[in-house]
Amino acid sequence: MLQLVMMVLNDVSQLDALLDAWSDAGAKGITVLHSTGMERLRGGGSRDDTPLFPSLRNLLERDDLHHRTLFTVVDDDALVDRLIAAAQAVVGDLNQANTGILFTIPVGRAIGLDRRDP
Repeated sequence: MLQLVMMVLNDVSQLDALLDAWSDAGAKGITVLHSTGMERLRGGGSRDDTPLFPSLRNLLERDDLHHRTLFTVVDDDALVDRLIAAAQAVVGDLNQANTGILFTIPVGRAIGLDRRDP
C-alpha cells in the first residue's frame, strides 16, 4: 500500500543530513516545504530582539521561526520503517522535545510516481 511519509523537522540545520539519510534509505523523491508551527508564531519561539511591530517579511526571514516539512510517497512498509529509523538516526528520538514529528498517511491513488524517460 502506498504511504505518504511526512516529517516536520525542528532543527533546519539537520536538513541536509536528513535528506541524505532518506535518500540512502531508498526514498526516490523528497519534497521540502518551509513551515512554521503555531507555538513558534504565538510566542514560544520569540526572541528579545524582535521589533515591536515586525513586518511579515521580517517574520518570514527569521530562521528560528521555521521548520522544514519533508514528504515522500513510498510503496513499501519496509521502506517506511527505514525512513523512520533514518530520521531518528539524524535527529534523535522523535519522542523527545525539539526534534520533530513524523507520520504516515495511506494514499489511495498516486499518479506520476513511476516516471520513465521516453
